[in-house]
Amino acid sequence: MKKYKSGDPIAVLGMSGVGKTRIAAMMRHEADWFHYSVDYRIGTRYMDEAIVDNFKREAMKAPFLRDLLKSDSIYISSNITFENLEPLSTYLGKPGDPAKGGIPFEEYLRRQRQHRDAEVAALLDTPLFVNKARDIYGYSHFICDTGGSICEVVDPGDKDDPVLNALSETCLIVYIEGDAAHADALKARFDKSPKPMYYNEEFLKRCWSDYLGETGLTEDKVDPDVFVRWGFARLIEWRAPRYKAIADHWGVSVSAREIEEIRDPAAFLSLVENAAAG
Repeated sequence: MKKYKSGDPIAVLGMSGVGKTRIAAMMRHEADWFHYSVDYRIGTRYMDEAIVDNFKREAMKAPFLRDLLKSDSIYISSNITFENLEPLSTYLGKPGDPAKGGIPFEEYLRRQRQHRDAEVAALLDTPLFVNKARDIYGYSHFICDTGGSICEVVDPGDKDDPVLNALSETCLIVYIEGDAAHADALKARFDKSPKPMYYNEEFLKRCWSDYLGETGLTEDKVDPDVFVRWGFARLIEWRAPRYKAIADHWGVSVSAREIEEIRDPAAFLSLVENAAAG
């Protein structure tokens, strides 16, 4: 683990909803830290063309829009922000019945693989942005919001893992660890609004096969929302030990309960310094 001294770059990781983006935004707004969002980088740099092409593909189905597009009379773009990653989620999609908004599983896998390559590239860009933040924009401090799926694209047991080496050499990796109650809250929130996500491919294929086997459905009859709700509970259990292994081998852990109590940058930095010292 990289030794930490006050003001060093920090990378926060953990499941969606544990407070990564809230903390990063607080450090940006209240302490003038540079906020590097891996998900934003994925959507604006590495998958922007695929996202926009998908918008255009849908627009071409409408004769009125098709004619305008072909004559360069309109311009379609993605408007991703730190707070709104909907264009990226929409592109990833969900597998299943096309009448319910699903896409074929093989196409789903293709988009998942695109996301994996983009996420690795965006994470490897972290040292670049640490330098850019300082040399171009004049920021003295830096925080990386790694997104929820970093544990799917790294091997914490491999001392030569390129992503974790690049990240740990530049930043202190801070895992925000949820408890059972937090996992239940995540499941309840996801159940209300199931969203597309990135999954480890081996895990995803096993889930898809198990779901088809349990339900007896064919691929084109699967309700996309029902499947992703079913898979999300498994995903939490799958990811937890992988996050923990990253923290054990490459960084430190703090609890989501502690993060919930944080109201200002000084309190967050104190929590991180104590975790690193312990």
